[in-house]
Amino acid sequence: MSELTQIGSRKTTRSILNEYGLHAKKGFGQNFLTDPAILQRIVEAAEVTDADNVIEIGPGIGALTEKLAQAAGQVVAVEIDQDLIPVLEKTLAAYDNVTVINQDILRANLPELIQQQFTDPTKPIKVVANLPYYITSPILMNLLASPVEWSSITVMMQKEVAQRLTAKPGTKQYGALTLAIEYQMDAEVAFNVSRHSFIPAPNVDSAVVVLKQRQQPLTTKPFDKQKLMGFIRGCFAHRRKSLWNNLQSVIGKDANIKAKMTKVLEENEISPQLRPEKLTLAQFINLLNALHQEKLI
Repeated sequence: MSELTQIGSRKTTRSILNEYGLHAKKGFGQNFLTDPAILQRIVEAAEVTDADNVIEIGPGIGALTEKLAQAAGQVVAVEIDQDLIPVLEKTLAAYDNVTVINQDILRANLPELIQQQFTDPTKPIKVVANLPYYITSPILMNLLASPVEWSSITVMMQKEVAQRLTAKPGTKQYGALTLAIEYQMDAEVAFNVSRHSFIPAPNVDSAVVVLKQRQQPLTTKPFDKQKLMGFIRGCFAHRRKSLWNNLQSVIGKDANIKAKMTKVLEENEISPQLRPEKLTLAQFINLLNALHQEKLI
């Protein structure tokens, strides 16, 4: 058991930062969570057990890492800020099941990292993280694009982004990120977290979201997953424009293309005047496949 059994308390967090002459860096989007009860709730929401391998993104001073180490079989914590590495070496010294890596998670070869860092890489892999607000979407998209089959992804993020992950068609929060998540995972908001639980306090509240592998398989699959993701992003490039206008930006505007696009939309019973947020994932997949058959994509 670590001597610092409450790394995440407000008092201990301030003490550690002062000891090392550190402060939260805006460039890394650092906000240190200072509520041990919430830290424990994150671990419980992720359903971490000693049968799990856990990758933590952005361990900070090790507050959540300590809770994870007490529950998981093994933890690999990936921290981009090299100034925090000496801190983590001290705060997590008592845990021999934790490995800290000084690396940018967006540059990491995730399958290679898993093979090299975990004693038994065949165990379920869970991601648990308090994500920086400014880079939440790129990190999630990077995880989802990876060939790794994540057992679950449990992340704290800006409340507004959490609402986008779980949004329904036709709402203003619904968009490309929503669909990218839905394609692979079931998303659920576990609980909300007040901005006052952090040092320094951010300007908005947070939420913890749990992503798990889809329970219901897709009834229709795209001819190419990466093409689907790019197609969806293109359709949402100009949210205020109609689906038709966005499709022209993605595919082209000459008369032959327009004729084929009109045919495809009619066959799929999709009005060209709809905005993209009105379409379901299944409709995007069917539309992509039909456009591919017409050699437009």
